[in-house]
Amino acid sequence: MRAGRTMEPLAAYTITMYKNRSQGFTLIELLVVIAIIGVLSAVVLASLNTARSKGNDAAIQSNLSTIQTQAEIFYGVGNTYTGVCADATVTKAITATESANGTGGQVTCTATATAYAVSSTLVADPTKYWCIDSTGNAKQGTSAAPAVNAGAVTVCS
Repeated sequence: MRAGRTMEPLAAYTITMYKNRSQGFTLIELLVVIAIIGVLSAVVLASLNTARSKGNDAAIQSNLSTIQTQAEIFYGVGNTYTGVCADATVTKAITATESANGTGGQVTCTATATAYAVSSTLVADPTKYWCIDSTGNAKQGTSAAPAVNAGAVTVCS
């Protein structure tokens, strides 16, 4: 270095450069933050849809449980299941089940004098059904429409 020269101008330039930098974020930093937020929101939305489907399935099972209880009350009064699918309480529960199913749901109710069966499509897995019948069964199955043949419920086996 020569005598008489100092590093003053370089130090002043460095301070000015950092002073200007602290005024905001760069475009790259903003794009990275936006990308991270996008990925996180996608994960949350996927989890939310799964939870919503499981909630709808729980509503379907609850509504069919209501139908099962009302069907036994209906049988206790008239000693027959004939007409149970047209009972006011059962009709409301079927309507609520169809609402929980959405547009693709299918609710089937069949009854004879000695037996009844009701099944509904599940939302989380549309190939599966929740089924109840007069023998006390309430379980998941793969058969769409309950069949009541000569008083024997065949769908919830």
